Amino acid sequence: MLYGKRLRGLAVASALVLSVAFALAFFYAPLDADQGFVQKIFYLHVPMAIVCLGGFIFGGICAIGLLRTGDRKWDLRSYVAIHLSLILGVGVLLTGMIWAKASWGSWWVWEEPTLVAFLVAFLLYATYQPLRFSIEDPEKQARYAAVFAVVAGAFVPLNFLAVRLAESLVHPRVLTATGGTMPGAMRLTFIVAVVGMTGLFVTLWKYEMASKNATFRLRALRRRLGDDELPPARRSAAPAAPS
Repeated sequence: MLYGKRLRGLAVASALVLSVAFALAFFYAPLDADQGFVQKIFYLHVPMAIVCLGGFIFGGICAIGLLRTGDRKWDLRSYVAIHLSLILGVGVLLTGMIWAKASWGSWWVWEEPTLVAFLVAFLLYATYQPLRFSIEDPEKQARYAAVFAVVAGAFVPLNFLAVRLAESLVHPRVLTATGGTMPGAMRLTFIVAVVGMTGLFVTLWKYEMASKNATFRLRALRRRLGDDELPPARRSAAPAAPS
């Protein structure tokens, strides 16, 4: 009960912070001198991209926990993190295409390293679930998925560094070594948006973890009840679900 109240409190707090961020974006942050009102999508697109890539890295860190301890709870944590990050990645691509069309007159610019780098990372992780569920053995599935998550998670910051070293053609540089070029109002709105998007990710991650753990416990209970109804000779030793 206490955990449920904390989870609901986190959900409410995340919703409030996101609402404040969007209010600041529309009514407080100034219009961009070059792009005008369409630049407002920046406060959704960029925080979503940051949290998406951070979620991929978090999935790799959880996968290290599985490889070190063998505890299947780390596998579930890694899977949920990557699963949610893929959903955010779709949002990043869609909002980025809308912004590109409005600002550059084209839905996609293949010569832009930032766009292509994110697409490569997204497509890499898009193979995670097909690879994972192509393996029937649960133990092998967890180990192979963990190795994939660790390698792909290490690729994300390397990919980011490569993009920072590349010469950008049209994509704006938001985070630079000197702190960026955003004025105070834009910077505050951006920070609040990042905090809100992070809260949304954590909330969804915790809710999905709670849902899956409850499902596993229910399945284990049903197996035990079903086995108890059978004669002793016909009872099966069902494998334990990850906690």
